[in-house]
Amino acid sequence: QVQLVESGGGLVQPGGSLRLSCAASGTIFSISIMGWYRQAPGKQRELVASVTRGDSTNYADFVRGRFTISRDSVKNTVYLQMNSLKPEDTAVYYCNARNTFSTYWGQGTQVTVSS
Repeated sequence: QVQLVESGGGLVQPGGSLRLSCAASGTIFSISIMGWYRQAPGKQRELVASVTRGDSTNYADFVRGRFTISRDSVKNTVYLQMNSLKPEDTAVYYCNARNTFSTYWGQGTQVTVSS
């Protein structure tokens, strides 16, 4: 089992920045990829960014150049640095981890971009 705990969400003005953190615990040695997804009201959950065990990254087109995903293997934590935030980035952001057999989700953290 893998447990994921997110933090760092909140209210920010357009153009501002936030950094989300996702701390992983449990059988973390089995994790091959971690990522961030988001879900806005009335919309489907969508991939924002992901990073593999080998530090290969992938970004959705709508965040490329504004968001950066990174991981600290010592702290077992994945980060999402979000810059130049837009109102349309408002959503609940979920941390995700996958191994060969299972997918794990955090509880989600709210990000609201509004003036």
